[in-house]
Amino acid sequence: MTIARIHSRIGEIPAAHWDALHDGRNPFVRHAFLDGLEQHGCLRPQWGWSARHCTIWEGDKLIAAAPAYAKENSHGEFVFDHAWAHAYARNGLDYFPKWLCAVPYSPVTGPRLLARDTTARQLLLSELVRQCERDEMSSVHVNFHDEIDDAAFGSDWLARADIQYHWRNGEGWRDFSEFLAAMDHKHRKNIRQERARVTREGVRLRVVDGVSANDAELAAMHGFYLQTFAEYGNHPALTLEFLHHLREHMPEALVIVLAERGDEPIAGALCVRGADTLYGRYWGATENVPGLHFEVCYYQGIEYCLREGLTRFEPGAQGEHKLARGFLPTYVRSRHWLAHPVFRKALASWCAEEACSIERYAAALAARSPFKSPQDHAAPPAAAPR
Repeated sequence: MTIARIHSRIGEIPAAHWDALHDGRNPFVRHAFLDGLEQHGCLRPQWGWSARHCTIWEGDKLIAAAPAYAKENSHGEFVFDHAWAHAYARNGLDYFPKWLCAVPYSPVTGPRLLARDTTARQLLLSELVRQCERDEMSSVHVNFHDEIDDAAFGSDWLARADIQYHWRNGEGWRDFSEFLAAMDHKHRKNIRQERARVTREGVRLRVVDGVSANDAELAAMHGFYLQTFAEYGNHPALTLEFLHHLREHMPEALVIVLAERGDEPIAGALCVRGADTLYGRYWGATENVPGLHFEVCYYQGIEYCLREGLTRFEPGAQGEHKLARGFLPTYVRSRHWLAHPVFRKALASWCAEEACSIERYAAALAARSPFKSPQDHAAPPAAAPR
């Protein structure tokens, strides 16, 4: 007999049980990562986040789980549904609260329906829907899920797709020179010029991980993060205590690129490392050095992957400028269940039109590949996930 439970803290779920449901390759769904967000002030009800994790048990054995949150807004999700919320409001309906299955502030593809097999994933989805209806929430959303999760969703779950830009070492490049050699002359020259500008400025680059990073380096990186958010008028969610938590509990996953003038850090990029992938998350700088953003956020990450044998680098959401620097368009997925049948039907047509638009956009991007032989490099599939 299976029993479903809803948890207001991931700390209520034993870490060993949770982590046994995934292979550990994606750091964002690890119990330690999610617990750190909750423990150290990164998630707060006043910011629209309330933990509402869903689990399925057989006796005392956890067979399925979803990192999930009741949301009072759409902040920090990166699958934009503001038009949906406005449509509900115009019709006198409440879109919030909704239920989000995702990793907060992390537009990173990975496991969302943590389970041993498709049957357990389907049980989990059924429970998400049942609880949503029981509590009169508007909807359930599963953002940036893995392709393996597709088979579990029924036809009543709307599919959406978007484009991100990912670097892939599809040809077994051994160093940055070999990576550049695969590019056409124009893009190869531009990258060399960008890197040369940083060198001429006398900026030194180095990479520290969670094993070697000291308090001053964590504080510097957090300061860069705060400055970037202040410049854009956004609210910073990650705390310095959370970075200390990552260093203590996931040291192998924490990677920081620092740019220094003399002994003074002037810029940094915060990354998270998985089994075969580097994930770029945040950056900031105190000096406006030409080319520094590209060096810190992209080229140092590519060099790190080549040096460490990682095959992928996902530098964050959006940004067509990444294409010219070797990051190719890649589809990302989300699924959405809406309780209101009329809205569900209307938005199904909306999602179909959106998918066609994304496919046209992906085709246009593929024609702008910076590589000499674009057919030799991974590209988006012919159609957006549906």
